[in-house]
Amino acid sequence: MSFLKFKNIKIVGASATVPDNKVFNKNSPLFDNHDDYNRFFESTGIESRYTVGNSGLCTSDLCVDAAKRLMKAIEWSEDSIDCLILVTQTPDYVLPATSCIIQDRLGLKKNCYTLDISLGCSGWVYAFSVAAAILESGAFKRAILLAGDTTSVTKSPLDRSTYPLFGDAGTATAIEFSQEFGTTAFDFGTDGSGFDSIMIKDGGYRNPVNEKSFLVEQKEDGKLRNDLQSILNGAEVFTFGISQAPKSVKQLLSNLDLKPDEVETYLFHQANRMMNERIRTKLKLETNQVPYSLDIFGNTSSASIPLTLCHAKNDSPSNGRYMACGFGVGLSWGTAYFELDNAKILDINYI
Repeated sequence: MSFLKFKNIKIVGASATVPDNKVFNKNSPLFDNHDDYNRFFESTGIESRYTVGNSGLCTSDLCVDAAKRLMKAIEWSEDSIDCLILVTQTPDYVLPATSCIIQDRLGLKKNCYTLDISLGCSGWVYAFSVAAAILESGAFKRAILLAGDTTSVTKSPLDRSTYPLFGDAGTATAIEFSQEFGTTAFDFGTDGSGFDSIMIKDGGYRNPVNEKSFLVEQKEDGKLRNDLQSILNGAEVFTFGISQAPKSVKQLLSNLDLKPDEVETYLFHQANRMMNERIRTKLKLETNQVPYSLDIFGNTSSASIPLTLCHAKNDSPSNGRYMACGFGVGLSWGTAYFELDNAKILDINYI
């Protein structure tokens, strides 16, 4: 059992930034006609996405904007931040770590702890647990957790199983040591046997980039892409998500001796509406307990949970009990329980 529980951890605020380039799926040449698009929309719930396109924007640009706005809103000075954690699967470079670059761009002190974490859909939950573990003792007082991805650039524009699903975003979450504040708890799991359900085949050190990596061709699954673009086995990921996410949430509720209706808001990774609705009904949650952002922003990978928090700020309380669950690439899943007390949740920014 991978159950972690912390005291003294408080989320002070959250922010999100997306590219100012809105793409409507109904206009995509991937759909043969209006009925074809409607079937896609009924299944996924994704009407539009915000993508970097050819702007040159990277994950760091989106996260830096989100962090700067949040630091200003909560009045955190640069030299007061002890820890900076970035979770992303689209870093600026293979090396150095992008968190090092962001430390300088934000003007944080040079003895700031910085860390990159390479995870996707479950990444915000995992990174939150790392920040909580670091802060709990009180040796560090303040942490900025950045979660962002520009996954649209990793999709084949000829592959309707991936290209219409994904948007880009960068987010910032401010977390601090707060003596005896509430309870923060986590449940985790990993099934690496499904690693190839979501993957990019070439570009790492197992399969370095070569001339054939750029060749667009019809693959065994019938999709048109090259080997530097994402593979997504939708059926396997769907089965995985509707199985593991409810189990993890139920396990964490049990560990905390809570009933589902004692948590006001559930933030799920924004995979697709059919999957998330299956998860919601399995947990017997009311529709008003589960906000969505995927209809407007699509699947934004590691950013989807804090992005949804910001998107739903007018409908979800800034006080109360929250449960967040991320699941996907890895295959990996994680669930977090936390409490908000007048947290500063910012409007989404567009750059």
